[in-house]
Amino acid sequence: MAGYFSLGETSLDLFEQQSPPGEQAGPPPLAVRMRPRNLDEILGQDHILGPGRLLRRAVEADRLGSIILYGPPGSGKTSLAEVIAAVTRRRFERASGVTANAALLRALFRKARHARDVEGAGTILFLDEIHRFNKAQQDLLLPHVEEGTVTLIGATTHNPMFFINSPLTSRSLVFELRALDEAAVRELLRRAVTDPRGLADRRVVLEDEAAAHLAGMCEGDARRALNALEIAALTTAAGADGRIVITRRAAEDSIQKKAVVYDHDENGHYDTISAFIKSVRGSDPHAAVYWLAKMLYAGEDPRFIARRLVILASEDIGNADPRGLTVAVAAMHAAEFVGMPEAQLILSQATTYLATAPKSNASCLAVEAATRDVAEGRALAVPAHLKNVRLRAAGEAGGGREPEYRYPHDYAGHFVDQEYAPDVARYYRPSGEGYEEVIAKRMARWEEKAAAARRARERREGAEQ
Repeated sequence: MAGYFSLGETSLDLFEQQSPPGEQAGPPPLAVRMRPRNLDEILGQDHILGPGRLLRRAVEADRLGSIILYGPPGSGKTSLAEVIAAVTRRRFERASGVTANAALLRALFRKARHARDVEGAGTILFLDEIHRFNKAQQDLLLPHVEEGTVTLIGATTHNPMFFINSPLTSRSLVFELRALDEAAVRELLRRAVTDPRGLADRRVVLEDEAAAHLAGMCEGDARRALNALEIAALTTAAGADGRIVITRRAAEDSIQKKAVVYDHDENGHYDTISAFIKSVRGSDPHAAVYWLAKMLYAGEDPRFIARRLVILASEDIGNADPRGLTVAVAAMHAAEFVGMPEAQLILSQATTYLATAPKSNASCLAVEAATRDVAEGRALAVPAHLKNVRLRAAGEAGGGREPEYRYPHDYAGHFVDQEYAPDVARYYRPSGEGYEEVIAKRMARWEEKAAAARRARERREGAEQ
C-alpha cells in the first residue's frame, strides 16, 4: 500500500504514478473498484462484524481504539480499515511496513497532532504489513497510540503474538479475519458482474460452474478471485448478442495453476506441518496425505517432514507398534537417498503406516514424569549393588548383609526381583493398545513374581528372628 508524508498542507503519495502527457490512466483493478463501502458489504467476517459483535459496535459508536487485523491475503484487512475510516468519519492515513521509515512516521504523527489540536479531527493510521516494522519502529508507535494522536489499525498476515511487540499488542485489540468460504467468494463474484462499479457495463455472464471453480481455486482470497474474473472478462470475446459468457474453461485459463498459500519460514509452514502431525496422530490417513501433498507441492524440504515423522513415531505410537520407529527412520534415510520426486512415495508410505498404526504416548508420558521428578529435586542415589565398581571405603566395616547384584539371565524366565531404584514411581504405564497389550501382560507377570519373592523373603526373615 502507499505511504504518505507531509509537506506543509499537502500529502505526497510515495507511489503516485504520473501518466505521460496525453495518455489517460486506466481504471483501477476490479478488486479495488469492488471494495466494500460499508460494514454490510464486507463478506465472510460475521464472527467479528455480525450484529452485536464487539468490533461492529465499536465502529458504529465511533468508539474504536487501536486494533490489529490479522488474517490471510485477500481476507479484507485493507477494505475493513477503509470502511472503518469512512464510518467513523476520521482522517485516513496509510503507510506500509515495507517502505515506511522513522522519518515518515514522525511526519505522519505531526500531521495527526495538528489535525487533532487545530481541527478537532481524529486520524486513523493504517499500517499495512506492520510485522515488517522492526522493534525500534514498533516502539516509535507506542507513545502516539497511548496519547491518542492516532488510532492505529495494523494489518498483518503473521501471528501478532510472535511478530509484533507485546507492548503494542497489549495496547490494541487483535481481530482475526478468516479466509472467505466458497459461498462468500461466489457472492462476491456475483456482485462484481452485476454492480456498476464492476463489470455490469460489459454484460458479463458468469456460469455457475465457472463461479464454483474460481471460488474453489482461490483458497479464500477475494483479491485473487476478482483478478481472475477480470482477466477472464477482458480476454473472452463477446457473443453475437453482446454478452461475455465466462465458462468453466475460461475460468480455468484465467486462474491457471492453484497457488498454494505456504510461507516456508513463517505461519503457513508451521500451521501445515501442525495439521499434518495432528492428522497422523488422530489416525486420519486421508487428511495426513493431503497435508503431505500440499507441503511437497509447495516445495517443503522432504527431510524436514521425515524428521517430524521419526519424532511422531516415538511420541505418539511408541511401543503400541515398535515397528513405527523403524519405518519412520527407514523413510528418512530412503527419502534422503533418492530425493524428490520419488521421495513422496516413501513419505506417503510412512505417513499412511503411522496414521493407521495403534497409538500410545505412554513412553512419552513416562520420560516427562521422570524428568519432572529429577527437575524438582527427587535425586535418587544409585544402589550399591548396581554401581559399576564397588569400592569399600577405608575403615568401612566388612561382613555386612549388603545385597549383591543378581544376573537376571541366571534365573528362570530371565527375571529376578531386586531393587533397581529406591522408591521409584510407576512412570511407564502401557496403554493396552497394539503391542503394548503384550507388554502390559508381561509387566504384570513380572510384578506377580516380584511380589511372591518379597513375600517369601519376608517369611524367611521372620523365621530367622
